[in-house]
Amino acid sequence: MKSAVDQLARYKSVHLNPTNIKTHFVGIPLIIWSAFVWLGLLRFELAGFGVASAAMVFTLVVLAYYVMLHVRLAVGMLLFILPVLYTSDKMAMLPNAGWIAAAVFVIGWVFQLIGHRYEKAKPAFIDDLTQLLIGPFFLMAELYFALGLEKALDKEITPKAIAARRALEAERKTKAKT
Repeated sequence: MKSAVDQLARYKSVHLNPTNIKTHFVGIPLIIWSAFVWLGLLRFELAGFGVASAAMVFTLVVLAYYVMLHVRLAVGMLLFILPVLYTSDKMAMLPNAGWIAAAVFVIGWVFQLIGHRYEKAKPAFIDDLTQLLIGPFFLMAELYFALGLEKALDKEITPKAIAARRALEAERKTKAKT
């Protein structure tokens, strides 16, 4: 498993433009919420615990992954994800929840794509699907950095991200010449 530094540096390498990052602060939560609504539609009896949803199970698995990457960021993710899980679960109980989630999902991706137009770089998940899980983790890290927290982590990932971006741009220029 790649470290939090490696994962975040990889993600940040195509998320250096401030406008792109801002659009991601809107788009990613919308996408997560809509995905949780869809997962909330899949409900089942959990032996002795009552009714659970695929969203609840997914949350536990992803939070365990985040804890393995970085405990303090995982705490922030827990604080973010609990209201998302609660509201998406309530939405999943309503008629047409799947269609509402689809509309929110599309809106979230529009924000993402607009951001990447400013970035002039393709989304990180195009080359590595695990980056879909790192997107929310990256935003939490950026929030921590903006609040003056985890400064050592920021100082470690940012130079790696910039170096990786320069390598991507050099590769793109080489391909354009051929």
